[in-house]
Amino acid sequence: MTETLNAVDAAIDGRMSTRAFLPTPVPRETLEHLLALASRAPSGTNTQPWKVYVLQGASRDGLVAKVCRAHDAIRANPELAAQYQEEYAYYPEKWVSPYIDRRRENGWGLYGLLGIGKGDKDKMHAQHQRNFKFFDAPVGLMFTLDRVMGRGSLVDHGMFMQNLMVAARGHGLHTCPQAAWNGFASIILPHIGAGADEMLVCGMSLGYADESALVNTFRTPRVSPQDFSTWLD
Repeated sequence: MTETLNAVDAAIDGRMSTRAFLPTPVPRETLEHLLALASRAPSGTNTQPWKVYVLQGASRDGLVAKVCRAHDAIRANPELAAQYQEEYAYYPEKWVSPYIDRRRENGWGLYGLLGIGKGDKDKMHAQHQRNFKFFDAPVGLMFTLDRVMGRGSLVDHGMFMQNLMVAARGHGLHTCPQAAWNGFASIILPHIGAGADEMLVCGMSLGYADESALVNTFRTPRVSPQDFSTWLD
């Protein structure tokens, strides 16, 4: 039992947002196994609302090309950004402390590690576009939800994705969950063949980490449980 607990702890603690992957293929049998494990996630009244699209090879590369073109076009003409709106608000309309402080610490910590200065828009754009290349991972995942479902199903989706990411670590794989894709749903949903009643929840990169990449030395801090928990006797 102790060995099992230690393995679970290691998988959870070892999960990180990996931003550089090797091109090493991931066998379909492994992916199917991970998705089966992830499906043991709880969901309200067992609705199991998650839908997953697995992109590899030409389907992956085709989506990368389409979204990178759109991302470049927005940079050339910022007014085009109005055409690409996320369907639900992932982030707040107004940022307040301590959340804005953590966001800034995360952003500038990553960019500082990569030598990207505050005014270096070319490097910022290139690094942001790494999202839309799945950070070179051979597997891209898109998660969708039927619009008829309530907001609670997003909680269910999150638990499903966490199961998937922890299970991936148990098999020597790494992941990066990505809300960055959400604004390009109008490109993504037709590409993956999603139904008209589906909305994009987010994307994810999955594969074997490039352990030699500087970016993968970046580990985000966590606040102490004393800072977010209240004990009632």
